[in-house]
Amino acid sequence: MKRYAVVTGASSGIGMEFARQLAKKGYSLVLTARREERLKELAEELLVECRIIPADLSKEEECHRLFEEIKNLKVTVFINNAGFGDCGKFIDSSLTKELDMIRLNIEAMHILMKLMLQKMQADNRGYILNVASSAGLLPAGPYMSTYYATKAYVTSLTRGVAEELREAGSRVYVGCLCPGPVDTEFNAVANVEFALKGIQAKDCVAYALKQMSHKQTVIVPTLLMKLATTSGRMIPQKLCVQIAAGQQKRKMEGK
Repeated sequence: MKRYAVVTGASSGIGMEFARQLAKKGYSLVLTARREERLKELAEELLVECRIIPADLSKEEECHRLFEEIKNLKVTVFINNAGFGDCGKFIDSSLTKELDMIRLNIEAMHILMKLMLQKMQADNRGYILNVASSAGLLPAGPYMSTYYATKAYVTSLTRGVAEELREAGSRVYVGCLCPGPVDTEFNAVANVEFALKGIQAKDCVAYALKQMSHKQTVIVPTLLMKLATTSGRMIPQKLCVQIAAGQQKRKMEGK
């Protein structure tokens, strides 16, 4: 029976790289994103079976439609990657864009994680990786406040569910990937230039897949980001938020 890996947000960036590396590992793929043409181009590149499901996962009904199309497949890996960010003062930023971000980064992630977990738990096997951000490990991020808050939700939910599964003796893995800047289209969508140099998506994904195999719950690529997120827990939260504000201002000034 074929093993399937499902990747949401597969039309660019980290999602696209997950598709490439999982294909090399021999998985058949289910690729979903809004941009169907991008998915078709990616499928033509990969030397494995690819099922394409165009969907706007910011809509709840689209999340359920996606699950209905994959629920009878032997899905071994689910990469919950779809999401985006934005940069600017909260008082000035677009409410419509922020609500779309909340629906995609939180609601879609939550719905698909729950549905896939229930499916995998019935088989007592599988891997679910929620793509969060190092932002989700810090107390707040002024000038990207909504984005930081959405990723904090992802990391908190993942940690809680992972502990529930551990206590239950489940063989299902749930973890979250928390990278710092990655060189992808995310930067353009978020309207931001990062103060720190980004890592390559292929390096980020390779590290994530390795740590998934070791059942690491929170995956933070690069020593620099490990130090940054660790120091964020050791210094006073007010100071940490002020430092984050300074970093975000430099991003905005660099545009």
